[in-house]
Amino acid sequence: MIMAWAIASPPLSGAELPQGAQSMPIMDDMRAVAPALGKYRESVVLGDLWTRPGLSPRDRSLVTLAALIARNQTIELADHLGRALDNGVTPAEISETITHLAFYTGWANAMSAVVVARQVFAARHIGTDQIPAASGPQLKLDEAAEAQRARRVGEQFGNIAPGLVQYTADVLFRDLWLRPGLAPRDRSLVTVSALVATGQVAQITYHLGRAMDNGLTRTEAGEMVTQLAFYAGWPNAFSALPVVKDVIEKRPQ
Repeated sequence: MIMAWAIASPPLSGAELPQGAQSMPIMDDMRAVAPALGKYRESVVLGDLWTRPGLSPRDRSLVTLAALIARNQTIELADHLGRALDNGVTPAEISETITHLAFYTGWANAMSAVVVARQVFAARHIGTDQIPAASGPQLKLDEAAEAQRARRVGEQFGNIAPGLVQYTADVLFRDLWLRPGLAPRDRSLVTVSALVATGQVAQITYHLGRAMDNGLTRTEAGEMVTQLAFYAGWPNAFSALPVVKDVIEKRPQ
């Protein structure tokens, strides 16, 4: 199955990619520079990790895209965007993932991803009719939960950074999180993935709890961290594990 994907979706050539974005290194490059890396990529990452049953290929693609965007790693991004599309992630979901991560990993990282994604969409003949509009109908807001969150944050930080507190309420939780182009569970998945990938451990407790409220399972949470060990590094994965463990163990079975 993996080899079929590689044949169906070859890396974009340098001429097709925007300036600064390169396609993923091919096996010849790895054999010339780091043959062991090529061996691990084929036997462990592609041959085992991506086939593990605890997380669907679609979700593994979302987790991986979130890590690459969060870390502004464009060399592999074009290939993983293609893989995500093959795994069932829609163009609308990719668009919303990039938009969402602008707030959680920084505007510049999202802009870098936009440039690469545009080239991938063009190569796949994906038009603007498949991309969510800038505004439109929204999902229903849990008013009680949002009021509680806003009150808690306001009491903690309202006197220090009132603008940030206001943007958090008005833009993030009363607008961005309510956009229907990406399901709440998937928004949580890419948010937590980005937090783990960038070592933002302090934010994991809230967002992982929210992810599990939105439907992410214990097994999926564990597999998310396992996937991220390869795409964000073992230290980031193991730094997140105590927090992930604490959140999972404190939730009712």
